Amino acid sequence: MKIALAQLNYTIGDFAGNSAKIINAIEQARTNGASLIVFSELAVCGYPPDDLLDYPHFIKHCEDALIEIAKATIGITAIVGCPVINSHPKGRRLYNAACVLSNGVHIDSIYKTLLPTYDVFSEARYFQSNENFRTVAINGVNTAITICEDLWDEMDFFSYTQDPLKNLSVFKPELIINISASPFNADKEKTRYEILRNQAINFKMPLLYVNQVGAHTDLIFDGNSLFINADGSIAKQLKSFDEELTYVDLNSVQMKSNFEEKERIEQLHKALVFGIKDYFSKMGFTKAILGSSGGIDSAVVQALMSEAIGGENVTAILMPSQFSSDGSITDALALSKNLNNPSHIIPIKSIFDSFDAALKPIFNNLPFNVAEENIQARSRAVLLMAYSNKLGAILVNTSNKSEMSVGYTTLYGDMCGSISVIGDVYKTDVFALAKRINANRELIPIDIIEKAPSAELRPDQKDSDNLPPYDILDGILKSYIEEQLSVSDIVALGYEKETVERSIKMVNNNEYKRFQAPPILRVSSKAYGRGRVIPLVAKFKN
Repeated sequence: MKIALAQLNYTIGDFAGNSAKIINAIEQARTNGASLIVFSELAVCGYPPDDLLDYPHFIKHCEDALIEIAKATIGITAIVGCPVINSHPKGRRLYNAACVLSNGVHIDSIYKTLLPTYDVFSEARYFQSNENFRTVAINGVNTAITICEDLWDEMDFFSYTQDPLKNLSVFKPELIINISASPFNADKEKTRYEILRNQAINFKMPLLYVNQVGAHTDLIFDGNSLFINADGSIAKQLKSFDEELTYVDLNSVQMKSNFEEKERIEQLHKALVFGIKDYFSKMGFTKAILGSSGGIDSAVVQALMSEAIGGENVTAILMPSQFSSDGSITDALALSKNLNNPSHIIPIKSIFDSFDAALKPIFNNLPFNVAEENIQARSRAVLLMAYSNKLGAILVNTSNKSEMSVGYTTLYGDMCGSISVIGDVYKTDVFALAKRINANRELIPIDIIEKAPSAELRPDQKDSDNLPPYDILDGILKSYIEEQLSVSDIVALGYEKETVERSIKMVNNNEYKRFQAPPILRVSSKAYGRGRVIPLVAKFKN
């Protein structure tokens, strides 16, 4: 049996566009002699549709689209992900289904068992869990069809006792098919492969895994679909961050190759560029604007934006204050020139002075502090949003994860933006990204990379005045946020207790800021936003 793996990029709710992609792939696969084509999880409506699943007319569109797709399956079988109505009076209204279409008809549906409710997932909110296990005969091949987490062996994520593959193994399947919507994170790629490989080996049968590719606001899906032989060797590995339609033949001896693990910062770079590109494309945006400070964060975002949508479409606004160094201005101008970005200089000293004069009677000669620092950041945000409103460019946020974690950002100031490009990237990785961006030629001026980080909101300010060195801070933050360790656990790793306590206190005290942050491109296992939901009003000792 020749099988087509369809790794495609869908848009949530674009039933016409998604259906056209699916039907086109079916027609190509049939022309190329495939008897089966496999698509990803919830391909018909796009994943994740979230509360759109609560709208009856949304489900009606899913049903209508599935009928049209089925009509295209004359002479071929297709497995397509789609929500399906639960006909039983009890339980959730919908199933997350793998729909089997063949010769113009929807002939069967297999339902997802393990519904994830951890991290960015909330499937149990919408779907009923499957409780009936069976295989499906496809062109004479007894096939175990599973959906995403049904294949994972990390059972501690779930409250269920079922093991779908173990339950299916009693039916003696000859092939495992898994349709998936598994989002990218920079440290997950090999782990995911090892899970799939172990399942193929454990159950002694070939495994076909089709993941979607594409970005849906904050979530980035990397593809990397696989066909794994029964001995765990790879027969086919699809591209990352790219659509692809490719084939395997069960009747032929499959090639054996090693898993191609990409370098972490390279994948992080690709994911961010891909996430930006898909966000702007699917939202219909063509122009971007950002504040260019001469610092490394805005420089990296500016370079990523330019790679994603073209340098001529990214406008850099330099807004120096009386505290901005001459080097920051010249570096920012050089960066814009290197990236072919339009740029403008709008000094904010007179704007700051007008605020200072207006507030002087109320501030009553109190000393300069964070209030005056934040006035500068918010003045810049007003200018950026004015430009955005007048000229139609979309403001992108340039805050990194380290600074967002400890509140070293200004609410309604440098936290403004429609999308946060590096809000899930720690400062140490921002430096690594800058070096990668400069791998072939110096796009980011070397002075931006080498100078000590500073917000330049007061004389001679350095980030190190208030924060631990970033290599130490990032280690503490990763332990607390991604690994969810306590203070005592982190101290046991060798960090100084006072530094750990102070860092975590800053994280906890600034939850309210992150609650109001723009959506953040997710590239780690625990991004701020939908993946980390913490009560704003809580009293919890770590």
